[in-house]
Amino acid sequence: MSIVQLSYITSLMFFIGIAGVVFNRTNILAVLMSLEISLFSISLNFLIFSVYLDDIIGQIFALFILTVAACESSIGLAIILVYYRVRGSIRVDQASLLKS
Repeated sequence: MSIVQLSYITSLMFFIGIAGVVFNRTNILAVLMSLEISLFSISLNFLIFSVYLDDIIGQIFALFILTVAACESSIGLAIILVYYRVRGSIRVDQASLLKS
């Protein structure tokens, strides 16, 4: 596969992740998974161009992105767990009830 085809694939993955965030506003788990897809496509894009340009900086950035994504998902899942214990559901449209 050429670099153009690989960049098309990562762009498609990124836009699928963004579309999942935009169009799925009811389930917060689907929103978190869509964010993970977007972050994974960005790190994959860094890796592809790092190999293509023969530079290690892209690989280091990909490692940082994957580390931040892992931290984001663990904190998000902890928040979802606490929210589910309080409300009994994980619907995003009911989250405004917590402002009291």
